[in-house]
Amino acid sequence: MTENNTNLLKTLIIGSGPAGWSAALYTARANLEPVILTGMELGGQVSLTHLVENYPGFPDGISGQAMVEAFQKQAERFGTKTVFDVATEIDFSERPFRVKTYGEEYLAETLILSTGATPRHLEVPGEVEFTGRGVSYCATCDGHFFQGKDVVVVGGGDSALEEGLFLTRFANSVTIIHRRDELRAGALLQKRAFENPKVKFIWDTIVTEIVGDGIVNTVKLHNKVTGEDSDFATDGIFIFIGHIPNTELYRGKLEVDDNGYLIVDKYMQTNLPAVYAAGEVADSHFRQVITSAGMGAAAGMQAIRFLEEHEA
Repeated sequence: MTENNTNLLKTLIIGSGPAGWSAALYTARANLEPVILTGMELGGQVSLTHLVENYPGFPDGISGQAMVEAFQKQAERFGTKTVFDVATEIDFSERPFRVKTYGEEYLAETLILSTGATPRHLEVPGEVEFTGRGVSYCATCDGHFFQGKDVVVVGGGDSALEEGLFLTRFANSVTIIHRRDELRAGALLQKRAFENPKVKFIWDTIVTEIVGDGIVNTVKLHNKVTGEDSDFATDGIFIFIGHIPNTELYRGKLEVDDNGYLIVDKYMQTNLPAVYAAGEVADSHFRQVITSAGMGAAAGMQAIRFLEEHEA
């Protein structure tokens, strides 16, 4: 502690997804005693994933929640301190960097930013009003509310199909609405979806409005090829159309690309020395648990090396 009761750290990690825990593991094993700020959601997006099947070492798959718990247990075993708090302000002007949260203030010699990304919204009438009343961005969270119901899924990538297939456990039918005439999802997911009798498809179509009476009962559709508008009855709509990087804290302070993702070099360093970024906050391309964990490990290793080279 400093004279101002500010926590002085060698490494502060912001965000608790796979990248954050991986960075915590590596820096903790180097005796840096890292602190990880969990953010609003422990584990980030993966914690909401029903089943992760493509992480090496788990041939039968593992639930996202169980994976996060294992990540946390392993990182804490080596000395990581987990703090359930949210970073609200960061001063990058000098090192150590000053980070304010709702409950504390920290000074950190190195920072690892792993704040991830947030689901993108359709931004159509009715979306905000019916969020939690038929509009959802997480099938794992809300699927059980739609037992025996008919739902739609908007999107055509891996997430849309993964979550859509998960919804077939509960729903009577799952209709996937995609703005194009072919999916972007991987071949195996496509095969599973096309072979599932509960899954249907509406192609070349966008949702223009979400309608209901207290809860969702209809989505208004527009076919981009024919120009036809139509109403489609549904009990719920699940939206999986991409993500927006959580970089609000860094805007105007760190370099970002045209889509708002942090720009890092091959060592996970941002444009500021001693500030590293890992995971989906800096990755718009791969967006996988394993690549995020790898980026976190690299960021942790570089933070260790930086501190070794700049020891007083």
